Amino acid sequence: MTLDAHNIHVTIKDNAILKGASLSVPKGKVIGLIGPNGAGKSTLLKAILGLTDIQSGQITLDGEELSGWSLKDRAKKISYAAQGAPVHWPLDVEHIISLGRIPHLDPWQEISDADQNLIHQAMVKTDTLHLAKRLTTTLSGGERACVMLARAIVSDADYLCADEPIASLDPYHQLRIMDILRGLATDGHGVLIVLHDLTLAGRYCDELVLINKGQILAQGPVEQVLTTENLELAYHIKASRWQEEDDHFLSPWKISGRPDHTA
Repeated sequence: MTLDAHNIHVTIKDNAILKGASLSVPKGKVIGLIGPNGAGKSTLLKAILGLTDIQSGQITLDGEELSGWSLKDRAKKISYAAQGAPVHWPLDVEHIISLGRIPHLDPWQEISDADQNLIHQAMVKTDTLHLAKRLTTTLSGGERACVMLARAIVSDADYLCADEPIASLDPYHQLRIMDILRGLATDGHGVLIVLHDLTLAGRYCDELVLINKGQILAQGPVEQVLTTENLELAYHIKASRWQEEDDHFLSPWKISGRPDHTA
């Protein structure tokens, strides 16, 4: 069972943002979508979610084409943790998390005991239970990121898409968020994450998709994607590599050239 993007083309204001991009997210796997700024990562994520119009290509879920699905029906199957964990309402944490159940509710339908149990489980999983009555607007960036991830988890969707969920977070909260996402895959969900941190991408993801200038440059196992050649071509950097026990690690080390901004 997979969530697939097939040959996606997106043009915005005469700018070709995606040029035939394809990827696959199997259930039980964490797929990292990486690439330099402006490569098209967030646009591809939003195309999968139905939040961006595509000029050609297909999004399929377990083989079924999604173009005719409403956003509500997509949200039942694919949850979304948006970039920056934005919160604009002075609502308490439990209320914010409960909004993740909206795709499964009819208008004016009240939260059921079963819904409340899912909300409780999501708060336990994200270590936000102690924040339940806090106003979300008073939280730190790391706390807010965990809350918004809980809101995505509580939908109990088969697939979860997260757009830079660890951006601007301290190391503890970065690892905490990645542990949660890794745990979702272990529980059988398909997880697609937009990431800039190549070290964490290499550690937590089963496979990587490297996008550059709107096109997929490489995809597959981590070691096949984070090659010296691909890093220089996409990021114009060299990386330091080391091994600790059975794990292999990579860290950006120095610039190897200048980006070509022509698409």
